[in-house]
Amino acid sequence: MNAPLLDAPKFETGLSDPRLAERLKEFPPAIFSERLYQSIELMERYSIELAVDLLGQLNLADQLGTWRSADELCSVLGFQPRFRLPLHWILTRLVETGCVELQSDSGTRSYRLRKTLWQPDLGRLRALALNIDPGNAATLDLLDHAASLYGTVARGEKSGDQNLLGPQGVPLWLNYFHNDNLTYAVNNWVGGIAAAERLYSQPTLRVLEIGAGTGSATEILLRLLGERDLLPRLERYVVTEPNAYFRRCNQRKLAAQYPNLPLEWTTVDLDLPWSEQGIAPGEFDLVYAVNVMHISKNLLFSLNEARSALAAGGWLIIGECVRPYDNQPMYPELMFQILDSFTNVKTDPQIRPNPGFLTAEQWRRAFSRAGFPRTEIAPDIERIGEIYPHFFTGAICGQSTGIAE
Repeated sequence: MNAPLLDAPKFETGLSDPRLAERLKEFPPAIFSERLYQSIELMERYSIELAVDLLGQLNLADQLGTWRSADELCSVLGFQPRFRLPLHWILTRLVETGCVELQSDSGTRSYRLRKTLWQPDLGRLRALALNIDPGNAATLDLLDHAASLYGTVARGEKSGDQNLLGPQGVPLWLNYFHNDNLTYAVNNWVGGIAAAERLYSQPTLRVLEIGAGTGSATEILLRLLGERDLLPRLERYVVTEPNAYFRRCNQRKLAAQYPNLPLEWTTVDLDLPWSEQGIAPGEFDLVYAVNVMHISKNLLFSLNEARSALAAGGWLIIGECVRPYDNQPMYPELMFQILDSFTNVKTDPQIRPNPGFLTAEQWRRAFSRAGFPRTEIAPDIERIGEIYPHFFTGAICGQSTGIAE
């Protein structure tokens, strides 16, 4: 189609809204620094540039002279039906640029090209990102690698899991989940601070961490407990991770760093009864997970299992990438949405209408239905979203009443 050419919007890293610091005052200023703000803005723009690039790589532009849904595009282009979710993300990202328009009819979202897009300049944006913080390379590398696999996954030649979790992908994930990676480490800090604050009055501490990966969240939580002189109260800390390689990395690092702490390592499958995996009911004061619960196949089942593992007054605290509003595309999705574990989940119109990340309100509903009468979310993402739509980090906290549901 002969659509007019759209020039690339200029990207400039400005300063954050001063009101953002006030709405984050419960957290140390160093966690939500200007470097983090500028890095997030850069990643959002970088993912849009990758979406522009994918429009050409996947031959989408030629099919968007007329209104097309993601399902129709999959059929016309011979893509796997499950690739409709990444397609939705690509096209919704492009709606933000003004080059693609969206219409919704009876719940079906269709797209049409309005203007021909610019040639993406990923090299310039990468240089800007590395100038903001060299640690941004970890996120950029994983975004680039994931985007390079979209055609292969779309055509069904290989699954996202085979590609992203293979020998080339694993080192990228290790770098991404590292606390030197500013845009990821913020998840660990927010979850860790929320947990440390709520554990402060507990006379003894028994912790169960689910899906600990290589231990970056564990590392931050133990550091925060140490700074608050809470480590002497720690009776037990069970670190679980199903991936044997990640678990070994975790154990090797933390056992050397904390040789005198009661740390244990084992496996727990979120989607199977926890009591059959050695997790006794009422055994823990904290069940903790960072960026894990959103991949549970049956979210209510896993939340109920977590609540059952808590003693009376214990806390379930999960650090999550939280979607500010329904259908909002976010840059981390580019990396995750071609993984089967991210998309192969049970949906629910009230708490999980689509696979992936949930909104704050959806998390509240899920915790309520799982037997937590009151849910706290820190920081106040909805209030922050009024002034800044790219704030994605939150800790969802629910306290057990000790009453069986």
